[in-house]
Amino acid sequence: MAKQTLTADSILGDLRRGAYSPIYFLMGEEPYYIDLISDYIQNHVLDEMQREFDQTVLYGKDTDMRTVINAAKRYPMMAPVQVVIVREAQLIKDWDNLVYYLQQPLKSTLLVFCYKYGTPDGRKKWFAMLKERGVVFESPRVRDYEVGAWIKRYAQNKGMAIDEKAVMMLGEFLGTDLSKIANELDKLLITRPAGTERITPEIIEKNIGISKDYNVFELQAALINRDVLKANRIVRYFAENKKANPLVMVLAQLFNFFSNLMLFHYLPDKSQMAVASELKINPYFVKDYQKAAQTFNAWKTMFIISYIRETDARAKGLENASADEGELLKELVFKILH
Repeated sequence: MAKQTLTADSILGDLRRGAYSPIYFLMGEEPYYIDLISDYIQNHVLDEMQREFDQTVLYGKDTDMRTVINAAKRYPMMAPVQVVIVREAQLIKDWDNLVYYLQQPLKSTLLVFCYKYGTPDGRKKWFAMLKERGVVFESPRVRDYEVGAWIKRYAQNKGMAIDEKAVMMLGEFLGTDLSKIANELDKLLITRPAGTERITPEIIEKNIGISKDYNVFELQAALINRDVLKANRIVRYFAENKKANPLVMVLAQLFNFFSNLMLFHYLPDKSQMAVASELKINPYFVKDYQKAAQTFNAWKTMFIISYIRETDARAKGLENASADEGELLKELVFKILH
């Protein structure tokens, strides 16, 4: 029976066991898992000599469905199966023609579609048939609050632990791009000192160039603790290193934190697990909101959110003739702390 909407791990597990499907349709907003599965098929289903004769890679911008079908209908020459991978499949226009191949797909062909940054119209006949006859996998975009857990799982699967602060630094610097995160973590694993079993902020600072002392989370902590000296020191560092600390990213993080803080003020249950569930954050960070709520009451929090929005508008040129990013951030921090 055809497999539908499986996980990346289960698909890779079947591939490693040689349990192949005639069609793989890999789709979704997050390209990391699409590349992970398709790269495994490209590099491991056939050996090097077999790939010369029985592997074809096509690109959506340079092909059409008739060409794909013609390639898929060929029989393998040197291997039990042939592999046809269609990258950038979202650029193909004539998808309705796939119906003709789906009526009787060849078991001796692994036809792999990489449909990135979206999903097709589920009402289409060809897509309904595809779900009945092949493996359909959707890779949704990872949300901000899910990145930390993903980083920890990835490190753990590689046999490494990672400090919470190191997780925050990577998440802030790399955002939700899983391919970038995985690439940087792989570099850390390769370059880590012998005998090291934990990724620390110091290792990240040394190898990736993210400051463990001057980042938006440290600024956030300084604001929560009303540490004026530290907050201004970080603001000066940001002003001198604008490329590594763009104002738009700093404002986005602060806006997210204080928006959550406003929600925190009105939560009926402020226990750690209840807050983590409602705000969709790691329980480890609940203490930051508990402390911030003591520093900034709901009224002040509302004003801070307004200040951040105002700063964002001014950074985009509204009612701002001359202040640069450093001056705008310094003014914002002053308003938050006073």
